[in-house]
Amino acid sequence: MTISQSLGQHIPYLRRYARALAGSQASGDAYVAATLEALVEDPSVLDDGASTRIALYRLFTKIWNSVGINGKPAVGEDGHAVERHLAQIAPMPRQAFLLIALEGLSEDEAAKVLDVDVPTLRGLVEDSGRELAAEIATDVLIIEDETFIALDLEALVESLGHKVLGVARTHSEAVALAKVKQPGVILADIQLADGSSGLDAVNEMLRTFEVPVIFITAYPERFLTGERPEPAFLIAKPFQPATVSAVLSQALFFARNARPRDRKAS
Repeated sequence: MTISQSLGQHIPYLRRYARALAGSQASGDAYVAATLEALVEDPSVLDDGASTRIALYRLFTKIWNSVGINGKPAVGEDGHAVERHLAQIAPMPRQAFLLIALEGLSEDEAAKVLDVDVPTLRGLVEDSGRELAAEIATDVLIIEDETFIALDLEALVESLGHKVLGVARTHSEAVALAKVKQPGVILADIQLADGSSGLDAVNEMLRTFEVPVIFITAYPERFLTGERPEPAFLIAKPFQPATVSAVLSQALFFARNARPRDRKAS
């Protein structure tokens, strides 16, 4: 594969990232064009030992961060309400979040793009989760039978600005809580205290309303069934708080049915 072919397969994704970061297609494309012009002038940037995609994103990041105005929150020109809220997150946390959540980079890859170490990257992602949650705070249902894990999740969720509707230890408790008030997002374990299934509880709830679901489980293999719900958001135990923060932000960012507390602000 030639260099141009290798670059060509990554350009559409860089444009997507640039648009989300800049808040408009025109501005994002201008930065991508500047990146390609810089690459033509100095192709050696692709020989820094990183993959073509990471080297390309690193060059884009250097150009982006060299412009003073990009040190301020972006002002989105279009897009969904959640994306407009995203534009208000501080620049570095916003970049970290988009690289992980939108571009699907690993922590190591995102850290290389931003020229930081992994602990710093995790801190940026956690900051983005807190800032984004404050903008689009929602009601969270936790389905977890282990007391200390449930307490940790509850404290984390509330620290991000969300409201915990309740903590369910069984299938029946989860369904009952959801009937009282529909949650905006669900954090669910699989194996519950009475031998019932958090997966079954979620399936029952999804028959009456749509909601993003994040599964937090020590048994990720149990999701390899091909049955609904698919594990779009899956965290394995033991987990890092920053991971929960990032995935929760990701779920709210992509799920168009995540419910802000005040839709009029949209």
